[in-house]
Amino acid sequence: MPASASVSVVICTHRSERFGDFLEAVESLKAQSFTTCGDYVNLDLEIVVVVDGNRELFERILKAGVVGQEQGVKTILNEQNLGLSESRNRGIKEAKGDVIAFFDDDAVADKKWLRELLRAYSEGEEEVGRVAKLSGAIAAGGKILPMWISNSNTKTKSGRPKFLPEEFYWLLGVTHKGFAESEGSGGLVEVRNTFGSNLSFKAEVLRALGGFRTEMGVKGRRGLLQGEETELCERMRERFGQGVVYNPAAVVYHKIYPERLKLRFLLRRAFWQGYSKRMMKEAGSSVSEEEKFVRVLFGGVVERLKAKSLVAFGQLAVLLLLTSAVGLGYFFKFFIGKKHHKKVKKHKKCVAD
Repeated sequence: MPASASVSVVICTHRSERFGDFLEAVESLKAQSFTTCGDYVNLDLEIVVVVDGNRELFERILKAGVVGQEQGVKTILNEQNLGLSESRNRGIKEAKGDVIAFFDDDAVADKKWLRELLRAYSEGEEEVGRVAKLSGAIAAGGKILPMWISNSNTKTKSGRPKFLPEEFYWLLGVTHKGFAESEGSGGLVEVRNTFGSNLSFKAEVLRALGGFRTEMGVKGRRGLLQGEETELCERMRERFGQGVVYNPAAVVYHKIYPERLKLRFLLRRAFWQGYSKRMMKEAGSSVSEEEKFVRVLFGGVVERLKAKSLVAFGQLAVLLLLTSAVGLGYFFKFFIGKKHHKKVKKHKKCVAD
């Protein structure tokens, strides 16, 4: 690990009801620990907050006294709701660190999160055996664990809902069963991408790529079109020949509220994930990770059929429903794209005539 490091963490926030979560997210970053085995990392940590189209929330954050130069927190306001991708891109422009990390306003970082994330940038060549060409990472990410929030707003790191298969935790922005398991044995390993609340890049790499595609990503309460992190990492691999170095010891907890566990929410999310995956496919992205996931799903089906319990059969039913929703979204985008292509072709013919 280097003697010093310069890191900017970008947090985008939009919803006023997440103010308390936002404060906890910022405090978890300020509480980062960098002492290990007697070695000390001199960290220049900058937190960049982008408030997206909510002046009331922006002013509330300023009054809370948790931001400012003396706090190491820079706060920016988008006068209009531009969406997550464009807000992140603005954060990239404002960030001064050599490494730029992304973090959600409803996440809580483990005290060793940044320390472990930075380890990938200095130890990637030694630990990632199958990509020994790396002289450290150009991008790094870690594990996201669920923090279940009950109706009484009680936090717990256990007590997951029995009906939801762990293979579909990715719908909640949490590291799912089977992720990178076949790639390594707990050390650093290269993957296509990790989730957006636990993902970082070397600043020059991120800027060379031009940031996130603004037509993708959440916007306000309505936008469920996602996959912006995957698309960015695909472009990175195509241009630089490297993926994201995953360190499972770099842990972030993501708050999961009861409304996110309603089947209607999960089905809508699954549909738009399928739609997004088809959109990325049309842009030339690889589907190798999705093929691995299908194998994980098949194993999950077999495992639950063998279990012969009510819980297992309940999970199997949900697994099949969510898989169908993803497929429906994928083919919906496929047919829309086909229809659009025909319209464009017809228009070009009319113009030619």
